[in-house]
Amino acid sequence: MTRAVTIRGAGVVGLCVATELRARGVSVTLIDPAPFPGEGACSWWAGGMLAPFCEGFTAEEPVVRLGQEAADWWEAQGVTVTRRGSLVITLERDRRELDVFARRTTRHRMIAGETLAALEPDLAERHDRALFFEGEAHINPRAALTHLHRRLQEGGARFVQGTHAPQGPMIDCRGLAARDALQDLRGVKGEMVVLRAPDVTLSRPIRLLHPRFPLYIVPRGDGIYMLGATQIESGERHRATARSVMELLSAAYALHPAFAEAELLEIGVDARPAFPDNLPRLIRKGDALHVNGLFRHGFLLSPALARMAAEMVTGGKTTPEFAHEDHG
Repeated sequence: MTRAVTIRGAGVVGLCVATELRARGVSVTLIDPAPFPGEGACSWWAGGMLAPFCEGFTAEEPVVRLGQEAADWWEAQGVTVTRRGSLVITLERDRRELDVFARRTTRHRMIAGETLAALEPDLAERHDRALFFEGEAHINPRAALTHLHRRLQEGGARFVQGTHAPQGPMIDCRGLAARDALQDLRGVKGEMVVLRAPDVTLSRPIRLLHPRFPLYIVPRGDGIYMLGATQIESGERHRATARSVMELLSAAYALHPAFAEAELLEIGVDARPAFPDNLPRLIRKGDALHVNGLFRHGFLLSPALARMAAEMVTGGKTTPEFAHEDHG
């Protein structure tokens, strides 16, 4: 059995892999350019929605199936998981979009009237029906990353600041930075904003189906909301466009006019790592095991991918889903 492992990259994937390895008694060293979780990691800008059934609208079956492990996993690590489900709504002119979404997804029920008003009073005045995915949840990604980092450190994991590649076997969890080794990895740019809107009260993630700029809004507490996110084929990680920000804010205003008076706290941008099929991969390449390509499902799929990676490293006899061999 492997007794010590070096992990390159301490974003959500690297931290989850390290957590799974430590649970199996493996000594872990993590190498990352940043000393602590922060803006340098794509996962810092995530929405934190643990919404496998909603993702089934566009994602492949494994995302829905494996994503159902996420809420329990995060809760087992001591992360606060809010289990209030999620709502999907449309504007009046786009009502048919909700019916299409309902046909392509599962584990939901259509609600209206008093039921919708009981869940989200601020929406009921402007929207007459919604899809309620009761089994979904959400977390605060930044709090989750900080918690895992601290828990690993207290549990004996070693963190090294740097970008160097270690000698010998390692697990590479660098996300888009691993394009130097994974030629078919691509970037999908996402832009998002953080608002303080004390006049709006929402208690669960809301997805607004919009033909031009679909929107999700995730409550962070104390009147703070994360709005996202655009999806642009680009590896550019540092420049948010005025057009994208205006579209996000316009969609939020369409959802609830009180967002017009919100305070703009942050504008964020990063690029999600994805393979051509938008599914993750566990790739053995020389002495490295690459865990990558989680696309927009970092917090949703990292627990399952981390479990698979830990099983591979510690001598699992079965070949896990998403396992690939690269002999190039």
